[in-house]
Amino acid sequence: MYFPGIEAFLAIVQTKSISKAAVLLHLSQATVSYRLKTLEQEMGGVLVERQKGLTNIRLTPMGESFFSIAERFNALWRETQILQANGPQLTLSISAAESLSHFMLPSIYYQLSRYSPAIRLQIRTQHTQEAFRSIENREMDVAFVVREIVSPSVVVTPVFTDDMRLLRLAAPDRQPDAVVDKKDLDPEHEIFVNIGKEFQFKHDQWWDPTCPSRIHLDNAGLIPVFLKNTRNWAIVPSCVGVRLIQTHPFVLQRLSESLPGWNCLKVTHKFPNESTLKSLSILDQYLQEFLAIGDGSF
Repeated sequence: MYFPGIEAFLAIVQTKSISKAAVLLHLSQATVSYRLKTLEQEMGGVLVERQKGLTNIRLTPMGESFFSIAERFNALWRETQILQANGPQLTLSISAAESLSHFMLPSIYYQLSRYSPAIRLQIRTQHTQEAFRSIENREMDVAFVVREIVSPSVVVTPVFTDDMRLLRLAAPDRQPDAVVDKKDLDPEHEIFVNIGKEFQFKHDQWWDPTCPSRIHLDNAGLIPVFLKNTRNWAIVPSCVGVRLIQTHPFVLQRLSESLPGWNCLKVTHKFPNESTLKSLSILDQYLQEFLAIGDGSF
């Protein structure tokens, strides 16, 4: 594929102007127009609408569809340039759910960044469906997710299950690790973080689902924004609670009855690229080390 044309196309999309794209690329406007036209001829269709009187360019439907492809091609071309300049290099692209990436995996990321010879890391936050699709399409090497999707082209490996804890604002009468009965928790003051279907099912058995909490989150990192009143409470994975009490005036307690735990699953392609096998092996070594610590947290 004609890379100069792709580079020109992406610059036009970024600046919304052929003239500004020329400035960005340090080229003449005629050169940018020529490269775009050559790319369109190769693609067999118009990518950018060019009409007199238009302040900003507009993408055609074909251009909109081509945009994500152009971005991926550009990234691959950059990687090729790095490979040619530096020779073979260890690489690893990791997809992870936001909560896993923020609360469970930072230490793993840090250890990978310190490995010698250096591993070139790419870390992307994705929801479960996006993560599975990225692995299936070989866009990412490994993903960490909280639930499984059946796919014939991937391998899903359980990493660990974290137990659920009660997180509240600290108070003189609240002791860490104290056992709290669910009847003492008012659902109207819950900061609800949906962990999964099994958790939701058990949760609705404990508390009346017709009287839901006022605050629903899909990101545990937002809990401190709302946990500012002694009446408010949240049920979180232990590792999330451990991280939050290090930086906020919270207390982590136990529930009198257990809830379904928070699962962390590792997803890889059934036939991973040969070039990533070494990096995946290094990742597995770090995972084993952290799991051997046995403190339920990375």
